[in-house]
Amino acid sequence: MPLTHSDYSLSQLDVLEAESIHVIREVAAEFERPVLLFSGGKDSIVMLALAERAFWPAKVPFPVMHVDTGHNFPEVIEFRDRRVADTGVRLVVASVQESIDAGRVAEDIGAALVPLGSAGAKAAAVILGEADAYLHGGGQYEWDSAAPVAVARAAGLHTSRLDGSRLEYNQGSPWQPDILICPGKIADRLLSAIGTARRTGTE
Repeated sequence: MPLTHSDYSLSQLDVLEAESIHVIREVAAEFERPVLLFSGGKDSIVMLALAERAFWPAKVPFPVMHVDTGHNFPEVIEFRDRRVADTGVRLVVASVQESIDAGRVAEDIGAALVPLGSAGAKAAAVILGEADAYLHGGGQYEWDSAAPVAVARAAGLHTSRLDGSRLEYNQGSPWQPDILICPGKIADRLLSAIGTARRTGTE
């Protein structure tokens, strides 16, 4: 029995999916550093699923970014981390509270915020004396900070969590919630300012 044109017709949903996958592939091909915003809501869940289909069986070639407002339900964070683990995609977390805290800390100690690149670049700036401190409160995986922290420690710098506790690696979870790298002589002042900023942010 010969096939007719109608046998090849797609549903509206199939057409939308195909168009979305085409756009995602074009973005990945044309832009140097694309990122997929991911809130854990239904829209971003669908977008991540489409990105998976666009590049299957390979991994999604760009990271997903979650802008953490600090007001998420724990289930949202749990779901986000589970989806990241299932897909193998790289997660970038931007913290609204981190930006607020950094601004408060800078204002409190009379410092200026300097935008830089990776954790390694920021740690190197402190080691070389081009910046006074590297403060990161948005969380990152330990493989992003382990080497910079090791080099900073070898250079005699203070390295800790933002509450002053020791940075621990090779633990049960690879997630490192926050980090501080600075010369020891200003560590206490910075930790005090960070503590004040955090307390103010919860009032």
